[in-house]
Formats: sequence, structure tokens, C-alpha cells
Amino acid sequence: MTGPALRAARLSPADVLRTGAEGLRSRRARVVLSALGIAIGIATMVAVVGLSTSSRADLLDRLDRLGTNLLTAEAGKNALGQDVKLPKSAVAMVERIGPVQHATATGSVNARVRRSDAVPEELASGVTVQAARPDLLDALNARTSQGSWLNRASERLPTVVLGSVAADRLGITEPGAKILLNDRWFVVTGILAPIELVPTLDRIALVGFPSAERYLGFDGHPTTVFERSTDASVEAVQGVLARTVSPGDETSVKVSRPSDALAAKAATDKGLTTLMLGLGAVALLVGGVGVANTMVISVLERRSEIGLRRALGATRGAIRIQFLAESLLLSALGGTAGAALGSVATFAFARTQGWIAVVPPWSLAGGLGATLVIGVVAGLYPAVRASRLHPTVALSAS
Repeated sequence: MTGPALRAARLSPADVLRTGAEGLRSRRARVVLSALGIAIGIATMVAVVGLSTSSRADLLDRLDRLGTNLLTAEAGKNALGQDVKLPKSAVAMVERIGPVQHATATGSVNARVRRSDAVPEELASGVTVQAARPDLLDALNARTSQGSWLNRASERLPTVVLGSVAADRLGITEPGAKILLNDRWFVVTGILAPIELVPTLDRIALVGFPSAERYLGFDGHPTTVFERSTDASVEAVQGVLARTVSPGDETSVKVSRPSDALAAKAATDKGLTTLMLGLGAVALLVGGVGVANTMVISVLERRSEIGLRRALGATRGAIRIQFLAESLLLSALGGTAGAALGSVATFAFARTQGWIAVVPPWSLAGGLGATLVIGVVAGLYPAVRASRLHPTVALSAS
């Protein structure tokens, strides 16, 4: 009678894991350096995605708070290249548009701004003057950081409110100071917080329409009309706004939506993210080459071990699985460290910027998945090479 047929022993998953881990523990310094390449690539990719997503989330949050239903109609030039003046009744006409909820305006004033009479008139401060209506801040969802805004009383007096940048340029840190507009002293009653939707107003000194007409020779014609309507009707209002504020000469009026600039910034961030992801992929590729190099050297150094295992009955498949397991563990070690490092970097930087920190789960899953693919690709050739070593040749080489 013949005995039962002999079968090659098979490694259980636990045995594969233990054998692969033991192979890595024997070369710790080299493993750390190889895993570092993977970690840098994954950390770069996770951080880039996380920071870009956090930036866009903060931007969209600001858009939600500021609203996307603000339109501006600005006086431009006619066909002859001459400056166009909007009618004084422009705001009243815009308010007659059905969906319009709020309309206001500002007007450019030809006035020099100086901190004091000791400053030469020809020395520009970089601050311009505009007339504004008391309801401007309500229309823009803006606020003052210090002091008070124009009201029905102060808009008739020689008082001025400064934009945040204008106040810095004039060296004014609190209300109560006096500045010269042309040759007339005006009292600063307030300083505006930065206006994100209309940042040009940050560089401007704002006075009331009646005050500008009385003290600065302003003609009373607005140059920019601001309008808010319902979200659903923005496109429709945008189509009729130019001919409403300037009937018969609508081509000389420029209509825009300030929130489009923030939306364009989000689109730009997406393009930059794609570029940075490409750089992260290059770093990941370099890390994969490092893993492959480590595994090839490992096969050369451990030929005696491979020969002994083959002589004791280990199959070629078992040898391949062992080295593939080592490569996968090495890549997974680097990928896990990189994902953690990228997440920490994202949260730390977002915190310093005041952003909402967001690390998309897909970026972590994708990063770890990429490391496993790299582990298989990088370990495949060394594993096949190790399995093809003949036991006699391997043992004799030692």
C-alpha cells in the first residue's frame, strides 16, 4: 500500500505577515529610509488635497455669508472715449426693478487726501475719496471695525469714514483724528473692517453725498451702483441693470458680480492643486524606486536564507509571497506615516489661517491604496527573482 500523497506546505496569512515583518526588523535603518520616501510622497498628496479642500471650504463659507446676489453697475466710457456720468436718479430707477431688494451707490470725488497740512499737496497718500450713502454697509454686508458709519446727520457734516487700508496708509488707528480733504479738515468717525466683496473700498475715504457736494465740489452723480436681489433673479436683473441705470447708453455701463472673483479664485486653487498632486506623485514614484531597490538588495543579501528555505521544502510560491509581503509592509508603513503626517500638516496650517480644516477621506484611502499598488509593483521583480534561485546555487553562494 502506498502512503498519502505529500503536499507542499502552505503559509497561513499570519505566517506570511510574521515572516515579512521579521525580514523588515532585521534591516531597520534601510527600512526607515525606504519608507521615508513613500511617506514624503503620501504626505505631500494628502496635505495638498487637504489644504486645497480646506481653502475652498473656507471660501465657500465666506461666499455663503457674503452672498452671491450682489451686482454692481459702474460708469465707463462712451464710444468717443469720454467718461459717462450716471444719472442722479440711478438708485431710484434700480429700486423699481421688481426682484431688487436693496440698491445704493457711491460717487467718485476729486479731492486730495493728506494726513496734515505739513504734508505737501503733491505728495500722494494713495487714498482716494468717494461719496457714499448711509445704506452702503447694509447692501454690502460690511461693518466698521472702529467707530461709527455715516448716518442721516453725519453725512451732511465734514466727517469721513476710512477703509481699512486707507487708515493704515494715513497712520490712523482710531476715530477722532482729523485729515485734510483738499483744504478742508474732516473728522474721522469710523474705520471699516475689510470688505471682501468690494476690496477697492478698503483704500478709500468715504464721505456723505451732501457733505461731498457742500465741501468738495462733488456734482452728485454716482459712479457705481450696488444692487442686491433674490438669488433666483440675479441673472435676470443682470440683463436689465445696464439699461436701467443709463437708458439709451447701456453699452457704457459695466455690470459685474463681485462674488465671481472669489469663485474664480476657487477655480485657480483647483488648478494649483492638480499641479501639486503631480509633484506628490513624482515623490511617490521616487519612494517606490527606493522600495524596489531595498527589496532587490535584500534578495542578494539573503540568498543563503532563500536556499535554506527551499532546501527545507518551501515552494517558489511561498518565497514569492514572503518577499511580496515584505514589500507591501514596507510600503504600508510609509503610506500610513505619510497619511498621518499629511493630516497633521493640514490641520496645523488650516488652524493658523483660521480655515475650516478638511481632510477628504478619499485622499487618505487613495493614498494608502497607492502605497499598496507601489508595494506590489516594487516587490514583484525581487520576489520573482528570489523564487527562481535554485537551492544548491543559493547555498553555495553563501
